[in-house]
Amino acid sequence: MTATTFSAPPCPLWRRLLALLYDLLAVVAMVMVVGLLCELATHGQLITTGAQTHIAWWYQPLQGAVVAAYFLLSWRRGGQTLGMRPWRIRVLAGDGTRVAWTQAMLRLLVAAVPLLGLGLAPWLGHRAAAWVVLLAWALWFGTGLFDRRRRALHDLAAGTFVARTG
Repeated sequence: MTATTFSAPPCPLWRRLLALLYDLLAVVAMVMVVGLLCELATHGQLITTGAQTHIAWWYQPLQGAVVAAYFLLSWRRGGQTLGMRPWRIRVLAGDGTRVAWTQAMLRLLVAAVPLLGLGLAPWLGHRAAAWVVLLAWALWFGTGLFDRRRRALHDLAAGTFVARTG
């Protein structure tokens, strides 16, 4: 199947955002389970409070790895996360085939770049840093309003697109 012979209807932005909302629920559940397991493994010493709050150095990278694995494995296995299934959308390579590992990783990394805005929280405050992230993601997805295949910035960077499957 080549890029010239493959055609699938592009996914509208509203479906993508609703699928992301569903995925947010799945991610929150995963983060909570991992947090519980880590608390049990550390006998309640994962996060200590006192004069200062201290979180184990490995906890946040572990949570990031779990969330990244969810998206990477979902995109690679069937092209769909849990949130994409009810909305009948799928991530595909530009030629309509399964997304390659390198494409999935690049897509994930580019999509996660706005999260760096959370690092501004010590200077801007938590609320303003959250707005920075939301505005950046609006720009990321905003590219889909001008692209004929409705690709977000992370799709453009990775050579992928999100298609309707039904």
